[in-house]
Parts: sequence; structure tokens; C-alpha cells
Amino acid sequence: MPNDVKLLQILDWDSPRQNALLRDELATGLLQAQAHIAPKFFYDALGSRLFEAITELPEYYPTRTEAAIFRDHLPAIRQALGADFTLIDLGCGSCAKAGKLFHAGILPRRYVAVDISVEFLRDSLQHLKRELPAIDMLGLGLDFTDELQLPDDLPLERRMFFYPGSSIGNFSPPDAGRFLQGLAARMDHSGGLLIGVDLVKDKALLDAAYDDPLGVTAAFNRNLLRHVNARLDANFAVGDWRHVAFYDIDSARIEMHLEARRALTVRWPDAKGSRSRSFADGERVHTENSWKYSPDGFATLLTGAGFTDIQVWTDPPRWFALFFARKAA
Repeated sequence: MPNDVKLLQILDWDSPRQNALLRDELATGLLQAQAHIAPKFFYDALGSRLFEAITELPEYYPTRTEAAIFRDHLPAIRQALGADFTLIDLGCGSCAKAGKLFHAGILPRRYVAVDISVEFLRDSLQHLKRELPAIDMLGLGLDFTDELQLPDDLPLERRMFFYPGSSIGNFSPPDAGRFLQGLAARMDHSGGLLIGVDLVKDKALLDAAYDDPLGVTAAFNRNLLRHVNARLDANFAVGDWRHVAFYDIDSARIEMHLEARRALTVRWPDAKGSRSRSFADGERVHTENSWKYSPDGFATLLTGAGFTDIQVWTDPPRWFALFFARKAA
């Protein structure tokens, strides 16, 4: 990596302490009555690349729809962000969305890229720095959904948090409100938030976006088991599990699961010897939720979290929304 790009690996997945915490989190989730695995475990190096492939699928409308909103409303977005700001990119992935803003002339004083997949972050930031060497760049490898640790020397003034895509939907609405409150607490009144939000829409459109015919989303979901095996020393057989995804209209959320194709038992070692969890044929492991919002509903969430001066831009069919808001006085 070039000498003028820093990467702070705050989250070291392989440190003994962190590994023990992650193993405990995974084991606890698997042993619940409704077994579950947190979505952050999707994002090992392969999982991050599989998600990038998902964004290219014709059925996965959020990425291209959000890109069109950025393109169509670029002057207004530029005016909202202003100048001489620090852009803090949450869940930056390939850094492609921030890169498009920079190439369009929206240039921050400093770019802080945050992602849980440290090696993927390292490669992405190195590539972006080669394209845009004049921008001061910093990478933070951490689970920002757990605790967002920003460097002490990062100025409080003019912090602009950037959370594109629809990842805010992975939080339940109450948890999303608390997360947004945490962002507001990490900026002063000169700062703001630019965030992408997936909107409520037709069930068939949503179902197709999360269960594509090529099976890329299924591979992304099932790859999680490979990561769990590596992290927990478990013996999940990927072929024993099928991908299940559907939109629950009453809850306004997508649910993703892995469903056992047969009765089976998964085992892993622990300090006392070994643990196991048996699954019946058809029993599921819950791997992700993705809540959808109305524009008014999400604006209300922002207001309750301490934001004001809310602006919203949508595509013509109102499939997706981009919000900008400032911290309330």
C-alpha cells in the first residue's frame, strides 16, 4: 500500500481475544431456539467479492437505482455536502460509490473508509488511492455496527457520514434509531449524514432481488457457513443447506435463511470438549433481515435520532431513496 495511505486494523479477526469473542457469539447464536448468525459474518474476503457480484445482477435494483439518484441529483448533493469536509464511508466495500463521487468533483478534505473485511478494504483503498492520489485516505478495519471507533486526531468539525446502499435495513427500526443516534453523537452541528434507504415496494420485485435465478445470492448466503467453519472449527457441509429469502409484507422486511436439506448435527470444539446443534429436515438458520421504509417513515426515524434539515431524493418509481440530514442544534 502506498506510504501515504494508512490502515488501522482495529478489528483483528485473528487475534486470540477477538477470535474468542467471535467464537462465543457464533456458538450462542447457533444454540438459540431460532438459530441465527449475524450478517457481519457474510463478509470474509470471498463474501465481500460475492456481494460485489450481486450488485451487478439485473434483479438487484438497489445499486443501479441509487447510482441513478446520485447522477440525477448530483448538484443538490454537492451543495448539501459543501466543501472542506471529511467523508466517513461506513461499510465501504470496494470504495466504488465514494470513488464515483470523487470523480464527479465532490472532493473531501479526507476520506475515511470503514469496513469489517480488512483485506478487501486494504485492496480497495489501495486501488482508489492510485486513481486519486491527492486525497488523504485512511482505512479503518472494524465492525462499526458494534462500536464505531474513530481516530482521536480526526477533526470533529465537518464530518459527513456516508452510508449508501441499504445496509441500514439490517437493523430493526428501534436499533436503526439507536445507530443513527450514535452517528449524531459523533459529529458537531457542521456535520451531516448521507444515507441510502430501500423503500417498500412490490413483493415480487423484492423477492427476486434477494433470490436471483443465477444463484449468486444463494452462494453469498451459503458462503457464510464456510466462514463459520473457519471461525468456529465447525463441520457445516455447505451442500446440506439451501438458500431461502422472502419478503414479509406485514413486517416490511426481507428475511434470509439457510434451510437444512436433511436432518443433521453440526459440531464444534470448545473449552469443555465439544458442542453440537441438531437440525431437523427443513429447520432454518436465520442469517439476515432487511427492513424497508416509506420516505416519511425514515424521515421520522432521522428526526428522532437527532437530525434536522432533511432532504430526500428518489428515483421516479420510488424504489429507493437517498437522504441527507444535519445534526439538530
